[in-house]
Formats: sequence, C-alpha cells, structure tokens
Amino acid sequence: MEIVVEKINTFTGHRDCVYAVCASGISNVFFSADGNGMVAEWDINKPEEGILVAKMVNSVYSLCYDQQNHLIIGQNFEGIHEIDLKTKKETRSIKITDQYIFDIKIYENNIFVATGNGEIIIIDRLTFTITTRLKFSDKSARTIAISPLNQTFAVGYSDNNIRIFNLKDFTLLHDIIAHKNSVFTLTYSPDQHFLVSGSRDAHLKIWETGNYNLHESIVAHLYAINEVCYSIDNNYFISCSMDKSIKVWDAKTFKLLKVIDKARHAGHNTSINKLLWTSYNDIIISASDDRTLSAWKLNFKN
Repeated sequence: MEIVVEKINTFTGHRDCVYAVCASGISNVFFSADGNGMVAEWDINKPEEGILVAKMVNSVYSLCYDQQNHLIIGQNFEGIHEIDLKTKKETRSIKITDQYIFDIKIYENNIFVATGNGEIIIIDRLTFTITTRLKFSDKSARTIAISPLNQTFAVGYSDNNIRIFNLKDFTLLHDIIAHKNSVFTLTYSPDQHFLVSGSRDAHLKIWETGNYNLHESIVAHLYAINEVCYSIDNNYFISCSMDKSIKVWDAKTFKLLKVIDKARHAGHNTSINKLLWTSYNDIIISASDDRTLSAWKLNFKN
C-alpha cells in the first residue's frame, strides 16, 4: 500500500510549546493549549483565524470537550476550568491540586483527571465537586483511556505501570508492569479488544483486554512516544514522538506503513506532543514544541 502525505495547513500563534489538542462538536473545529496558558480555537480551513478561548495563569497540558459545548481545561498547579464555548466565558472551576494535570477524560457524569502526584481525581460533572481520589503510585499519572464496552478505564503512570480500574466502582482490577520507563499514552482500539500503550522507552505495546496479556511489543520510535490515536474508519492508528516524527500503523497487523517527518514532508522540527485524527475529511492535527500545529491529509492507494 502506498500512502501519499499532504500537508494542508500550519497554525501559528502560540507563544510556547503546544501540549494539548482536542476535538470540538464541529468536525472542522479543534482546540489547542500551550505552556504559556493560552487556549485557542481553530478552523482547519482558516489557519490564520485562531480565536483565543482562555488565558490561564499557568501552563495547560490537558483539554477535553464535554459534548455540551463546554471545554474543560486543566490548569497545572491549580485545577479544572469549564468554559462555555458560545460566550467564551468561564462558568465553573474547582481547585483540585498543586500538581501537574496531565490528562482529562469524561465518561457519563464523571470527569477523570490524571495528576503529577499519582492521583486520579474524579469529579462529578453535574455538581463540579470531587467524589473520589485514587492513589496507587507516588509517580505521576500521565494518561487515561476509557473502555465503555469493557466497563474499565486504564491509567498509565511514570512508575512504568498500567493500572486497570472498574468504571463503575473504581476498584483496581489489574496492575501491569508494562514498560521500562514512563507510560505517556494509552488508547483502546475501536473494538476495545486491545489497549495500545506508548512509553518514554520508545516502545509501543499491544495488550489484549480480556486478561491484559501482552499481544505485541514494537520498537516504534527513537525517543519517547507522546501520543497514539486511531483513524475514524478504525483501519489505522498513528503515533508521535520526541524524535519529531509521526508514524502510521496498520490497526490489524500493527505493521508500520509510513513515516512523516521534516526531511520528507516539511514536518515539525522539534518534539511532537499530541495528535488528533479528525472526522473532517480524515485530516490529522499534530502539535509540537515548535509552537505550531500542522494539518495532514493521508491518501491511501492500493
């Protein structure tokens, strides 16, 4: 299979490394946030027209759209902020930590927050109050993935482990010694039969969700893997790394199909921190330490 890579647009305006990207309720609109606390809204078709959504006092590593036209922002060393996207006004906030906030996920009425002291803090979406604190490590909780089908959620930690929790009562189900270094990214496959993990050790690992046995281990990048996400049609997934590359993988065989980098595709010149595979014409968004975001189109030819 031949994959032709086309760089669609570049988004500039951030004044620091871009650490967070998330989708919105509109397929061609997405959000990004940086180390300077700037949160921006972008239209894929209008890269020159970025809109300032919020300016936090501290850096922002995590964003999550809640399907009710709110953006949930994780401000490091402080807490969670809810922004009404129609008015661009903050509607609620809660101070929850003096640590980094590395990830935010929402499922039903719960907001799950991964923090730098190893806690998973669960906030009631309706009352905006803390209901549960889960602490199973003194090292950072870096990433969260939720599997509604399996009624579980997975957390990757800087103690190199992945821990699997019950989604209903939050009990610990599995404690996996997963990698040789911090687990930076987790995602369930669309059929939720596999959990894919990426680590600072540059390996991708594929875990069977029935018993969380290791299905495959791949030396995937030269340096830390920061993000993994699946295509909308579920046939492919992509990974990005501190090695400045994006890699395209076959979701069924886990074989490498394509490398996107600066030399061949005018890619980023520093670490790529986040990826978003949008439903808008299958366009991929990448965010980098170089303070820019890029939009990519992959054309698959048999």
